[in-house]
Amino acid sequence: MPLQIRPYEAADWPALWALLEPVFRAGETFPHDPAITEADARVGWVEQSQAVMVAVDAAGALVGSYYLRPNSLALGAHVANAGYVVAERSRRQGIGSRLCQHSLQAARRLGFRLMQFNLVVSTNTAGLRCWQRNGFEIVGTMPGAFRHQRLGYVDALVMLQSLVEGPPP
Repeated sequence: MPLQIRPYEAADWPALWALLEPVFRAGETFPHDPAITEADARVGWVEQSQAVMVAVDAAGALVGSYYLRPNSLALGAHVANAGYVVAERSRRQGIGSRLCQHSLQAARRLGFRLMQFNLVVSTNTAGLRCWQRNGFEIVGTMPGAFRHQRLGYVDALVMLQSLVEGPPP
């Protein structure tokens, strides 16, 4: 399936919200309040990000997205953070990997030196496999740090990848 990854445009919002809403409502992979409003989701995904990209299939349907932003302020702003969503109907087709690879290249172009995922839910096995296949390492486990909607408190992982040659400074 030909896939185009391009910058988000305001006209993409209804389709992007249609992808985000069921994921946020499920409360299984993102820490957002499952009762998040559409307006708050837009602020969190789009307005608070340095870059937002969307993946569009051959038919022009939006099938995925990622955001990219600094993970911290000022002296930690050289570390990127990203979030990804793939349409349920489009999962297991490599779209998450394509989005991850694209985000790593974009982060390098923007001058980030590392990318860190702060709260990877341990029960999100598909996500964990994807991030590890794309070069991320688990650097920490936070016991019970995520309140899963169905399973209760589960571990969350911190994952990291250097974006520069050689070891991080």
